[in-house]
Amino acid sequence: MTAAGLPMEVTAEGLPTRVRIHEVGARDGLQNEQTVVPTEIKAEFIRRLAGAGLPTVEATSFVHPKWVPQLADAEQLFPQLDGIDPHRLPVLVPNERGLDRALALGARRVAVFGSATESFAKANLNRTVDEALAMFAPVVARAKDAGVQVRGYLSMCFGDPWEGPVPVAQTVRVCRALLDLGCDELSLGDTIGVATPGHVQTLLASLNEAGIPTSRIGVHFHDTYGQALANTFAALQHGVTTIDASAGGLGGCPYAKSATGNLATEDLVWMLHGLGIETGVDLDRLAATSVWMAEVLGRPSPSRTLRALSHQE
Repeated sequence: MTAAGLPMEVTAEGLPTRVRIHEVGARDGLQNEQTVVPTEIKAEFIRRLAGAGLPTVEATSFVHPKWVPQLADAEQLFPQLDGIDPHRLPVLVPNERGLDRALALGARRVAVFGSATESFAKANLNRTVDEALAMFAPVVARAKDAGVQVRGYLSMCFGDPWEGPVPVAQTVRVCRALLDLGCDELSLGDTIGVATPGHVQTLLASLNEAGIPTSRIGVHFHDTYGQALANTFAALQHGVTTIDASAGGLGGCPYAKSATGNLATEDLVWMLHGLGIETGVDLDRLAATSVWMAEVLGRPSPSRTLRALSHQE
């Protein structure tokens, strides 16, 4: 697919030499599909993504089937991935019951999912922000006792569809609370895609001032206003080396109707490789995987890079 020698590698001063892409298409992407993707297709999708060199492929979510029916097959899916190191396959666990289910299947990386705003915490978890943190406390503690790595997702870090702008200090407070619970890593979510580069850098600097090192921060941008790559570049300039992305740009947010898909992994890889930043990802294999999934879903991918590469064939 990729033309020989492209993208041309031109480095920029002050950027990381390597980035870990945290692939979320199989979980965050597929959970937003109106139709349920068969378990065997999900498993094949994850195997292909891992085969393309993505070091982390978020596999599924151990939530109650009533809330996310698209991921109700977590118990059936995870055993089909036994050829992949479970440390590469994080799963979402909303509560202790979800953690029990994940641990029983041998999961070694889990994530909890909080909110920087009260409105989204109520819509997504039916709790206040602090009540959600209290719910996460035993989940994180038990996971750590079991030697399992824990990621803390935080939604609405840059703006909320009900509350509007989110004060930086408000986001910092909840980030600090998640780390104090014992989370190893944070993922800052721009859930409705309203962040801009200056906002990104201000939030990252404020987190550092609160004692949170950049090495423990990942970013998760949506491309609603076309800002995802610009925001990613701003995060790279600050030293962030963990970037969430979704193969083919799958995903959105069921509670925020203006939200479009996640940053497409292909678009991210194209930019990173052009900057001379190592990812370990084979762009051609990744693109072929996303084309295949788009055919399964019956619609084209929004990824600009994927479309451009497809036109070259």
